[in-house]
Amino acid sequence: MIKVLIVDDSAFMRKLISEIVNSSDKLETVGKAKNGEEALAMIATLKPDVITMDVEMPVMNGQIALEKIMSSNPLPVVMLSAVTKEGADSTMRALDAGAVDFITKPGSIFKVKEDEIQKDIIDKIIIASKVNVKKNSYLSGTKKSVVLKNANKIRKVKKGKLSKIIAIGTSTGGPRALQRVIPKIPGDINAAILVVQHMPPGFTKSLSERLNNISELEVKESEGNEELLAGVVYIAPGDKHLKIKKIGGKYFTYLDDGDLVSGHRPSVDAMFNSINENNIKNVIGVIMTGMGKDGAEEMKVLRDNENYTIAQDEESCVVFGMPKSAINIGAVSEVVELDKIANSIIKAMEV
Repeated sequence: MIKVLIVDDSAFMRKLISEIVNSSDKLETVGKAKNGEEALAMIATLKPDVITMDVEMPVMNGQIALEKIMSSNPLPVVMLSAVTKEGADSTMRALDAGAVDFITKPGSIFKVKEDEIQKDIIDKIIIASKVNVKKNSYLSGTKKSVVLKNANKIRKVKKGKLSKIIAIGTSTGGPRALQRVIPKIPGDINAAILVVQHMPPGFTKSLSERLNNISELEVKESEGNEELLAGVVYIAPGDKHLKIKKIGGKYFTYLDDGDLVSGHRPSVDAMFNSINENNIKNVIGVIMTGMGKDGAEEMKVLRDNENYTIAQDEESCVVFGMPKSAINIGAVSEVVELDKIANSIIKAMEV
C-alpha cells in the first residue's frame, strides 16, 4: 500500500481527499495535517510515500514546507492548487522547488465527487509514489534551474522563411524540464518552437510567462491563428490542442478543442499529427519526461518522414513513460540527458 499524508488547512478537503485516497486499493491515508508545520512534525513518525500539499495555508504554507522537505528528506509531493492566477504562479514555483506534480482544486466542492477528478487524483498520487526524488537531482534541487537575467532582452527575430520547426512534447516533470531546455536555445535561432505540456487551463499562461522571463526566446501561450516566427515559442493552452496549418506557403497555429487524443487535450500526438498531415520536412521532434505514451506513434511517423527526433533519457526523467514508449517503437533518432537536449536541437538545426 502507498502511504499518503494529506496536508490542507480545510477540514472538509482533508476528509474528502482522504476518502478518495482510501477508495483505491493501492493507497491509504496515514495522516492528516492542517499546515506545513504539522506535516513536517508527522513525516518522521508516519514515513509517508507521498504527500499531498495545499499551496495556501496559515502558520506554514505549502511552498515553505515543500522546500524544507526537499532540502532535508526529499519525498514525492503533489501540490493542491486553486485555479487562479496567484494559484498558478504558486504552483509553478512549487514545481520548480521539486514538487512532482499538482492537482487543481475543483471550482465546486461537488465536482470533487466526479469519477474523472477522483481518478486524476489517484493516478497522480500513484505516479508520484514511483518517482525517486532522492535519486533524481533535477527534482531534489542539487541541480538548480537555469536562470537568465533578460529583463531588457532584445528579440533577434529572423525574417523570411523558417529553416525548421521544433516541436516539443512533455507531461509530468515537464515544467521544470522545459526550464532546462528553452533558456539554452539562442534567441536568434531560425526556427519556431511548438510546445505541448499536459496542463489544465489557467496554468500554461503562468508557465509561458515564467519561461519568457528566463529565455532569450519569446515564449507565449498560443492564441491561435499566429504566423510561426523564428525565435518564438508557442505553448499549447490548457484543454486545447495546438496544431499548425499551411496558408500560402506560411505556417500558422490553430487551436482545437475537439476530442481527447491519446487520452489528452492538449496532446503531443495531435501536434505531431498536424505536422505529419502537412507533410512538413525539416522538423525536430522532442519528447521529454511524462507518464504514458502520448506522442510516440506520431513521432514515429515524423522520423519515418526523415525528420530528426530526440528523446530524454531515463536517468534525467521524472517519469520515463513517454520517452520510453517512443524509443521502444523506433521513433527516436537520439536519446540524451535533459541538460544536453538544447545542444542536440542546435546541432540538428545545422543538418
